[in-house]
Amino acid sequence: MPAASTTLRLLAVSVIASFTITGCQTLDDAGRAIGRSDLVNDLATRLDQSLTLTYSAEYQLPAGQTATIAQAQDPARSAYTWPGGKLTVTEEATARCETTAARAVCTLEAPPAANTKPSVTLFTEAKEHGLVTPPVVMQLLTTAALDPQAVITQSDTTLAGRHATCVDVQQSAGDFSACVTTEGALGSFTGDVDGERVELAMTDYRDAVDGDAFALPPGAGVVDRRTATP
Repeated sequence: MPAASTTLRLLAVSVIASFTITGCQTLDDAGRAIGRSDLVNDLATRLDQSLTLTYSAEYQLPAGQTATIAQAQDPARSAYTWPGGKLTVTEEATARCETTAARAVCTLEAPPAANTKPSVTLFTEAKEHGLVTPPVVMQLLTTAALDPQAVITQSDTTLAGRHATCVDVQQSAGDFSACVTTEGALGSFTGDVDGERVELAMTDYRDAVDGDAFALPPGAGVVDRRTATP
């Protein structure tokens, strides 16, 4: 097994309990009996609710690389960084930045419509570079919950000092494992997404965001493709 993969998995081995829940029930954090689809839907709901949080998280990727996710509210905005790129979503614009060259280049497009959530397709580039985002994992969890043939195993762990509930999903659409913290942040993910292997694990979590988290890279060239307002 590659060293990077081993390191990622070691970050998620503090398992408290594990239950195979196909055809049976387990207990949620409040001690209520829940079924297989309820468990997976609960994690998807946590991720969805996390969109209302203010936090920043750092993730370890293979080969010693890192990625970050930052969110803030009033106004709602988010930022995702990965090796070679950055995506920010604010009220003013959706900005996709390429940072591999000596000078970063950012393309500005219209922001999501008011009171709507960003489309999963918005995160395609981040996914291609190893950062699977909460909306993408939400979609995978929802698909698993609807698959009666999926085999789902539940466990609990601690990541970056935060309790997390994890599921290991075996299904025809593609196996994956994901952990979601009690707060709703994505804790870890391992699996194939659109034919690409993705592995990440949270190494730091803060209930705060640095002031420049949503700014474009310093000195970046800007291509503005937003439609001018009449």
